Amino acid sequence: MQISALKEISTDENRVALTPDSIKLFQRLGLDVLIEDGAGNNSGYPNNLYEENGAKIVSRNECLKANICLCVKMPKEEDLNLINENTVLIGILNPYENKKYFNSLNNKKITSCCMELIPRISRAQSMDVLSSQANLAGYRSVIDAAEQFGKAFPMMMTAAGRVNPAKVMVLGVGVAGLQAIATAKRLGAVVSATDVRSATKEQVESLGGKFIMVEDEESTNAETDGGYAKEMSDEYKKKQAKLIAETIAKQDIVICTALIPGKTAPVLITQEMVESMASGSVVVDLAVEAGGNCPLSKLGEVVDHNGVKVIGYANVPGRVAKDASALYAKNIFNFLSLILDKENKKITFNWEDEIVKAVVLTNEGKLRLEQFN
Repeated sequence: MQISALKEISTDENRVALTPDSIKLFQRLGLDVLIEDGAGNNSGYPNNLYEENGAKIVSRNECLKANICLCVKMPKEEDLNLINENTVLIGILNPYENKKYFNSLNNKKITSCCMELIPRISRAQSMDVLSSQANLAGYRSVIDAAEQFGKAFPMMMTAAGRVNPAKVMVLGVGVAGLQAIATAKRLGAVVSATDVRSATKEQVESLGGKFIMVEDEESTNAETDGGYAKEMSDEYKKKQAKLIAETIAKQDIVICTALIPGKTAPVLITQEMVESMASGSVVVDLAVEAGGNCPLSKLGEVVDHNGVKVIGYANVPGRVAKDASALYAKNIFNFLSLILDKENKKITFNWEDEIVKAVVLTNEGKLRLEQFN
């Protein structure tokens, strides 16, 4: 069987689905590894590294003919039409936004696997793409904030006087938020964080941050079975907005990470809140691709609003492309290890497995995930 990795065509996507270090892992599964010419260049992996590790450099058309085709984002429709029937396509396929491709996937009987739908259960942790990528996004958000912030992060005692530490607030304490807290603390900032889930308080405090939240009956049941934050009531949102408004005016840097799968990101920071911040402050909106936690953020831009910089970089994990690609490739390998029958060299889906049921979007010309019907 052949497995291939496509070169990403999106201008803001620097990641690649398969790295030189991961080639040996896939070969252990009995797979011949093909890489599209130049697929790893933007991630810091030139062709020669793939060849040295046993992969074959081929054209895009040859990659599309492999039994298993790996990508980061959904390929274009022309590519899907060139893929052989019954090919297994694995990637971050974003079915919420890419419903227009469902017919092509079904017409070619492509088995499409959405890695971002991996359930958050213990045995799927090594396959959890959202967590591996969000971890790096949280780290990079602080680095980007530090680059735009005109002052130092840590407190410094000098003969000329004291430099006060930066004050950082993180909105949303998921994987990205926790890494942002940890990174900001490592840089010496005073960190606070808020989330609708009271269960995150212990995690924030274990990293040295101060936890701030609206505590009421609704907050005790603010988490889905999958571990994500629920969408809260309008009444709760008003209480939350008041608390954030009171806190945000005192912050130097605010990092927004709040996302609800399949829905527009909740607005947490209003224009008035941004205007209450001191000139030179920074807002990083990691939710900008889902509409943004701040209405001032613009996708792919740094907006200067009354001296406050609002960062809306697209695809933040792709800004740490080398590490992001390496983690992503291992996530895919762990998922493939679940579905690949090594002895018979074929893909076998156990439809009773909760991981398989959650991830396989299309199979044998049918849409398997009811939420996208």
